[in-house]
Amino acid sequence: MPWWIWLCLALFMVAMIAAGLAYVVVHALRGVRAVGSTGERIGAIIATMSDDDVPSMPTPGFTRPLTDVADAYTDAQRTKADRVQASHERHARVWDRWNRL
Repeated sequence: MPWWIWLCLALFMVAMIAAGLAYVVVHALRGVRAVGSTGERIGAIIATMSDDDVPSMPTPGFTRPLTDVADAYTDAQRTKADRVQASHERHARVWDRWNRL
């Protein structure tokens, strides 16, 4: 092969290596910015989680007296029954309205 073909191949190789390095640098900088903003958001979330003025978690049910837990369960069941009853009453009112038409 003539010498100028080798020169063209070598120049092409150097150009491709330079383009590859530029590609890597550009994408690395974009990645660093993305990771930095993600780190800031996570840091802000963790900082709000570690605030001391936030009320503490409620006591787990298995550590409270059984009567307290039973009363809470009864109240929850009563609330649930009230919601179901209200739903049935709304349904009956709608059917009454439809039957009057």
